Parts: sequence; C-alpha cells; structure tokens
Amino acid sequence: MTTPISGEGGVDAYAKLAELGLTLPKVVPPLASYVPAVQTGNYVYVSGQLPLVDGKLPYTGKVGAEVTTEQGTELSRLCALNGLAAIEALVGLGRVVKIVKLTGFVASAPGFTGQPAVINGASNLFGDVFGEQGRHARSAVGVAELPLNSPVEVEIIAEVG
Repeated sequence: MTTPISGEGGVDAYAKLAELGLTLPKVVPPLASYVPAVQTGNYVYVSGQLPLVDGKLPYTGKVGAEVTTEQGTELSRLCALNGLAAIEALVGLGRVVKIVKLTGFVASAPGFTGQPAVINGASNLFGDVFGEQGRHARSAVGVAELPLNSPVEVEIIAEVG
C-alpha cells in the first residue's frame, strides 16, 4: 500500500492549506439524492462540486459570456476546495495518497474553447496542496448547462491509504 501523503516524509495537506491561507469550508449539502463522497476500497469518489461559498454561487452564467475565463478559473479552484472538504469529512485529508482523476465541467458560451484553462484552477490547487501527488489525469468538458446556473462543476477521485 502507498503511504498517505500527509504521513511520514509526505506532504502535510493541512499545513499546505494554512500556508496558502485557505481553510476548508463546511461540506456542501447535496442538492438532490446523493452523498457528497463515497469510499470503496482505497478510493474516494467525490460527487460533482459546485463553487458554492456560504451556500451561494459567486458568479452565474456561461464562461465566455457572463463569466470570464479568469473568474471561471477561480470558481474551479473553489469547487476543488469544496471537494477537499468532502474528502476531509469522509476519511480525512491525512489519508489521501494521490489525487487520481479530476473531471471538470464548464458551462460554455457558444464558441468558447478555454475549458482546460478554467479547470486549471482546480488542478493547480491540488498541485499546490499535495505537490507531485496532486498531479492527476483530467478531463475538461464544455457543457450547455449546470445545476443552479453554475459556470463550473468538478468531480474528484482520490486514492486513500
């Protein structure tokens, strides 16, 4: 079994979050019939996370129209932070071995093709917090609509020890 990244000789995710000036938010309550995260074996699957802050979306609409690429990038970072909160609540960040996969959805205006840049916000957060173990496989997908008119949503798969 791989050693958790917060273990001996690994990255302390809690210290990295503090160093970045970030605190984990409360877990976002599900908007429908699902749970925020579920563990099976050595993997945690995090449900799609919206960039909710205190129950509200900072921006709504489509990236490339009402929302800029830069705003979308920050929103994907918030999605990732909410995903980390879901992992923390389920198993604790100290058990994370690797961020395995990130799937990002971007509500895109017609002709907008900057989805990878938007989802970099989430990817970069994982790199900032977990270092090399935060590097992951990824998809960045443009979609017509997202729940609550959110510009961005992300899903995470993490390996835990």
